[in-house]
Amino acid sequence: MTAPIIVTALFGATDFSALDALRRAHFPVERNVLRAHLTMFHHLPPSVERELTGLLQDEARGSRPQARLASLINLGNGVAFSVESVELADIRARIADRFAPMLMPQDRNPWRAHVTVQNKVKPPVAKALLGQLSVEFRPRVLELAGLAAFYYRGGPWEPIAAFAFGTGRKIVAPV
Repeated sequence: MTAPIIVTALFGATDFSALDALRRAHFPVERNVLRAHLTMFHHLPPSVERELTGLLQDEARGSRPQARLASLINLGNGVAFSVESVELADIRARIADRFAPMLMPQDRNPWRAHVTVQNKVKPPVAKALLGQLSVEFRPRVLELAGLAAFYYRGGPWEPIAAFAFGTGRKIVAPV
């Protein structure tokens, strides 16, 4: 059975723990089948798996991209953190160029890097969390640890491969 491939950037352990804790605390339990993540591509065809994993490993051999949590985003029915990273955007652009004819509309649109910590709630609930997080939020450095690919089969994602920045070594991606 074939399934589309999702590509993400992985967080360093401390940032992953903090963002995942927020997601577990504020995402509706019945809908929260994923850990905190930063999606780079939502739907690549399974036919590109071998080439894609090679590209991800090659890109991960480069230095760790600088990144920061830049702001809070009101999603209407949820809350996210915007992520700014010129180097990660460059990596995404190179991968997008390679697979351009195969990109779905969502992946052809301009990329708005973000980490969703709440979604699928009523707007007043989202507004309350936005207000709560706004009290202490300050833009800060975000550690990126690597790149990963997963199969999407409707529920939790199935890992394909993950690679550490700086070495390109295989690592285990949180799911």
